[in-house]
Amino acid sequence: MSGQATLELIRAAQSGDHEACDQAVRENSGLIWSIVRRFYGRGVDPEDLYQLGCLGFLKAVRGFDFSYGTCFSTYAVPKITGEIRRFLRDDGSIKVSRTIQEQAKNLYSARERMRQVLGREPVLSELAEETGLSAEEIAQIDLATEAPDSLQRETGDGLALEGLVGTDAPEEQLLEQIALREAIDRLPPKERMTILLRYFKGLTQEQTARIVGVSQVQISRLERKGLQRLREYLEP
Repeated sequence: MSGQATLELIRAAQSGDHEACDQAVRENSGLIWSIVRRFYGRGVDPEDLYQLGCLGFLKAVRGFDFSYGTCFSTYAVPKITGEIRRFLRDDGSIKVSRTIQEQAKNLYSARERMRQVLGREPVLSELAEETGLSAEEIAQIDLATEAPDSLQRETGDGLALEGLVGTDAPEEQLLEQIALREAIDRLPPKERMTILLRYFKGLTQEQTARIVGVSQVQISRLERKGLQRLREYLEP
């Protein structure tokens, strides 16, 4: 099915056409299965994984914004993968340490309290002061416990990892980009910190420089080196 035909199906599905919704799933079953196969051997029946993938796909259909200017599959793949990852993580097949889980709960509670008090989203330095965690620890907790849909999250100056590490590629290459979390973990500490703050927290280079304690020029270098390493790590 052509990209335009897929978009027409999605428009119809978003307007409440159940048949269009079912057809969209059928037409994209190959994409869903290609993601499901990445999770074989985790102790879960492939058909169950496929149903989870379909659930993630339907969430992508509901949430897709036509003004993004991006291919639907680019948006859908992280949603499908995230749904499966969340199930496996909650089921214990993908291990997130108990300490991280507890810190994530405390971090969530702190964010909610501060939203109520401040009337806005708290910045990273405020969260660090409130929780006693370092900026890097907060970024690492978020990275460990969220689905990899942060590829499309923009930084304070309008950039997104999706466009910088090649994730606007066809589905076959895009599937490899889902290893982004593991690739970030391989970065040297300061480069990892810079990438986390810039692309997962959405900070500008100036804000990142203040947190890391270096100049904006150094942040620019760290970011450039980090992105280059990510491109190399993610090459098929």
